Amino acid sequence: MAAQATIETGRPHPYETDAVVSHDGTTISYRVFGIGPGVVILHGTMSSAYNHEQLAEALADAFTVYVPDRRGRLLSGPFGPRYCIAREVEDLAAVVARTGARAVFGVSSGGIIALSATVELPAIRKAAIFEPPMFMDERTVDGFVARYDDEIAEGKTAAALVTAMRGAQMGPPIFNAMPRWLTERLVAMMLKQENRKGAGAYVPMRALAPTLHYDFALVEESRRKPTPFDQISADVLLMGGSKSPAYLKAALDRLVTLLPSAARVELADCDHAASWNADRGGRPAAVAAALRRFFAE
Repeated sequence: MAAQATIETGRPHPYETDAVVSHDGTTISYRVFGIGPGVVILHGTMSSAYNHEQLAEALADAFTVYVPDRRGRLLSGPFGPRYCIAREVEDLAAVVARTGARAVFGVSSGGIIALSATVELPAIRKAAIFEPPMFMDERTVDGFVARYDDEIAEGKTAAALVTAMRGAQMGPPIFNAMPRWLTERLVAMMLKQENRKGAGAYVPMRALAPTLHYDFALVEESRRKPTPFDQISADVLLMGGSKSPAYLKAALDRLVTLLPSAARVELADCDHAASWNADRGGRPAAVAAALRRFFAE
């Protein structure tokens, strides 16, 4: 499938878009920035390729950066009835085969996928993994995911987002100090405002809310079917932010014991959104600096 050039004035690194067909026939769209050795950025929950545009631009002077929209977002195809980690790995494999990229940066649930891919795809030589939500307590996850699924089914999008944010310990810190009814009211107001003004190039929160079900499914599958870490031969960099929730730091602690040769870095004054664009709370320059060192070694 031929690339379609996308010219956006005022941007330091105009990008192109392309797409590839995964093993099961699902189309995976991706953006291409820069020139140099190939790096794939795999986004996590409540986001799309656009959330990592500034990070891609920060790396574009030294690397060709490929940023897919994972299934269920924008121009990429649907999740499908047989959705699981293997389907996501197949999607990444298709991008790697088309582009020749040998490095991947996986964020959050994208990190779960990237770790699994390093076992299945020997072409990946370097994998940077940012705060994968692994090894979570089963009872805690089952409790808030069941409530989230019920609220989505009932059309209670604001309530479902609050359940997900509280369960995963994400969202603005001030939300944790508020009573739930007030948090739901504020999220509902944000959704209405987004409906009126639009989300710009971002995928609207209302459209992203149902995709959380599939990211939670990846978390659950990673618990039931652990990655065979002893089969990973790629160089691995484990990354996290100093302001991120304790359970994500604990996951990195455990991964260090399972991947004793992996390097680890903690980014000061960063949280789980560190790799996102700055207008969404990210610190893309700090993340890019760490990735640049790792991928250039």
